[in-house]
Amino acid sequence: MIIELNDHSRAILEKYKDEVYEKSKALPVISNQKMNEYLRELMEMAEIDEPIRETYYKGNEKFDEVSPKYALMSSHAGRRTFICSALALGIPPQVVMKWTGHSDYAAMKPYIDIADQTKINAMAKFNML
Repeated sequence: MIIELNDHSRAILEKYKDEVYEKSKALPVISNQKMNEYLRELMEMAEIDEPIRETYYKGNEKFDEVSPKYALMSSHAGRRTFICSALALGIPPQVVMKWTGHSDYAAMKPYIDIADQTKINAMAKFNML
């Protein structure tokens, strides 16, 4: 598989080009669990601790939980952010799907809906002029 790189991605690879990693990888590979652990630790150190409320139901019973933002973060949030940002920039969904490995439009639909709402919110800013 070939994935196009932007200047930011190339700069990261260039920085580590002389390093030798297991199985000829371009960068070190760690488990998702460890990656998420490090990500949460980094966000906590950066004091990204805005309280986030999550509401869920078990049967008819409603539960509200409040957690600091860093505790809810995972590497998948980066994937979602990338997809939504790409769509908001006007990159066609078919291209984003190739980059992310989504095989069908139905899996992309929630991201497209978010991008559409982002565009609506952006256009509404002109009403403030």
